[in-house]
Amino acid sequence: MPQSSSYTENELVQLLKQRTQAAFSYLYEHYSGALYSIILSIIQDKELANDTLQEVFIKIWRQIEQYDPQKGRLFTWMVNISRNASIDILRSKGYNAQKQNRELTESVYTAAGTINIETDKIGLRKVVDNLKDDFKVLIDLAYFQGYTQDEISKTLNIPLGTVKTRLRSALTALREFIKK
Repeated sequence: MPQSSSYTENELVQLLKQRTQAAFSYLYEHYSGALYSIILSIIQDKELANDTLQEVFIKIWRQIEQYDPQKGRLFTWMVNISRNASIDILRSKGYNAQKQNRELTESVYTAAGTINIETDKIGLRKVVDNLKDDFKVLIDLAYFQGYTQDEISKTLNIPLGTVKTRLRSALTALREFIKK
């Protein structure tokens, strides 16, 4: 079949089955945007969606023989491959571990709409000032300075269990002040 700038679906499938590079380039050029949108809507991570898109096209290239025009259109077949690959990524142990272990970056705060929150503007520091001194220190270290409970324990030289108990009590007291 002659090379052209446009193929019918049957021509495209036949050329893909013959492993024609021009047909694969055409396929990628004309369908990658739509497939990427589908993948991104499921994965919601641009870098991972790009990687998944590449894997999808490799899978299409390797499995084109399995495409059956009697069961549906080529695009529908590719959408199913994209959707399944995206779902497989979401279900994978590696994805879940990466999601749990990723570093919080500025983009996380931007996406959450919480960049540069000034606690003085919402009056939280004033409410915290009403707490006992022990509670103020713990709330300040944990929530305003970002210390972990273990770091607070080491910094204040008090047992971790005490830190946890006092923080819980401090939050209860803080809740009571906010309710007033």
